[in-house]
Amino acid sequence: MDITLSQCFIAVDDHDKAIAFYRDVLGLEVRGDVGFEGMRWVTVGSPAQPDVNIVLEPPLADPNASPADRQAMAELMAKGLLRGVIFQTPDCDATFERISERIGAAGGEVLQEPMDQPYGVRDCAFRDPAGNLVRFTQPRGK
Repeated sequence: MDITLSQCFIAVDDHDKAIAFYRDVLGLEVRGDVGFEGMRWVTVGSPAQPDVNIVLEPPLADPNASPADRQAMAELMAKGLLRGVIFQTPDCDATFERISERIGAAGGEVLQEPMDQPYGVRDCAFRDPAGNLVRFTQPRGK
């Protein structure tokens, strides 16, 4: 079987803040910005991976979702309980320094400075403006 990752989704509650974070802080390129039925989807991605897209979508991208479901999703997002994304970097410390210098102005926060993990990587972590976890890993020994 020959399969590859095409896209993944991250729920955001403010697309303009998300663009400022993912484009201006992380350096991803904006590949699409589409509105439909009062919702908005913004596609971003790394220039180094033109075939992999991250779609920044509304917290509950279902026009038929109940108000209770929308509220539950908003509460989970506010607590930072939704899964985020993990990027790989050749230099975790340099990536951390570059991002941490810019992150406050974009509404994100530093969660973890670079550290060696027992599962074989050096990593650091941030939260995007919506509270999603954004982690950067560097395989140890590289």
